[in-house]
Amino acid sequence: MSLSWPWALAALAAFPLLLAFRWWTRRRRRRETVRMSSVMVIRAALPGQSAWRRRIPLWLFAVGLVVLGTGAARPQASVLVPAKSASILLAMDVSGSMCSTDVTPNRLTAAQKAAREFIEAQEDGTRIGLVAFAGIAGLLVDPTTDKQELLDAIDELRTSRGTAIGLAILESIDAIAETNPDVAPTGVEVESGSTGGGDYVPDTIVVLTDGRNTQGVDPVTAAEQAAARRVRVYTIGFGTTNPSPMVCTAGQIGGDTNRLGDRPRFGGGGGGGGRYQRIDEEALTAVAEMTGGEYYKASDVDELTKVLLDLPDSIVLQREDAEITVWFALAGALFVGVGFGLSQWWNRSVGAPAPSLGGGSSPSPSPGGGPPLGPRLSPPPSRPARDPAGYLRQDPGSGGLSG
Repeated sequence: MSLSWPWALAALAAFPLLLAFRWWTRRRRRRETVRMSSVMVIRAALPGQSAWRRRIPLWLFAVGLVVLGTGAARPQASVLVPAKSASILLAMDVSGSMCSTDVTPNRLTAAQKAAREFIEAQEDGTRIGLVAFAGIAGLLVDPTTDKQELLDAIDELRTSRGTAIGLAILESIDAIAETNPDVAPTGVEVESGSTGGGDYVPDTIVVLTDGRNTQGVDPVTAAEQAAARRVRVYTIGFGTTNPSPMVCTAGQIGGDTNRLGDRPRFGGGGGGGGRYQRIDEEALTAVAEMTGGEYYKASDVDELTKVLLDLPDSIVLQREDAEITVWFALAGALFVGVGFGLSQWWNRSVGAPAPSLGGGSSPSPSPGGGPPLGPRLSPPPSRPARDPAGYLRQDPGSGGLSG
């Protein structure tokens, strides 16, 4: 968590000031206390209140002030938010080795199936672009939200000779640069190491391949270009090392240029080169680690589908600093309100019990046989008796006057 206005933490001084005020009022109250002859009389006259009822409202109020003071500094938290403006560039290998039948019915068919499920599973509004690469690399579909256009392009993929993983990465960077002004195209020089601390752009490249680079730019060199532009690259190695025949349907076999868009990117020998059935996991891992992505291995269609479907959890969401001042304000107001409410409820005035009017009752003796708690009433003094004529008289035997 970070603070936009750290100097506003000076508002936290309200907490020690509150404690000092409470100490001062308690000390002043003790000085002005009226001395009574019996503490039991005071306790009997006042309603009982436990210590925790006196302290809880104060501490709730104090915590509320601390939370409100922290909220005044405008705290920000790093949270995962949907990257609605992000583009996902799916770069698919269509080299001849994709005809290998170690994955039923062959690698290309399985990859097409997994890619279709990946596209169909995305939320509406997610922008996806499609790059195909063999000995050359080309953009088939610009980043778009039109799922049907992407599905049609995937169905029309055709194999060709060679594998240009590095060129596919560079082509994907240029496609991102056309929609994101923060990403420079590959023809523009960018200082190395300009990215820092995981501060990547939301646009992401996903490379799916079954072999190793045989044409054009080295994948690690292309990854350096992506890292300098803060673009993450996730790599997927597809297939097994089991020897198997290569069988593709007539509709899956194409020429050296196949359908690679209007601007195919050529490298080296113009589409020639040998075919490899082993995945260069070392290079794919290096590309992912260098760009802040991750490398995945999939040996069948189910694993590949799972990898692609799990990718949005990492690439569609990105971390951003979101201001959470309103939550601090609500929490602080809640603490203060509850503390004030409890204080008013527990210290509400309670009517004193009515005095007893019954006669003949004597005051209760105090515990231990001491003097009674209440004041003892003495009988009124006797008056001299008068006769009807108004003369004073003394009772017989008293030695006084008589009538």
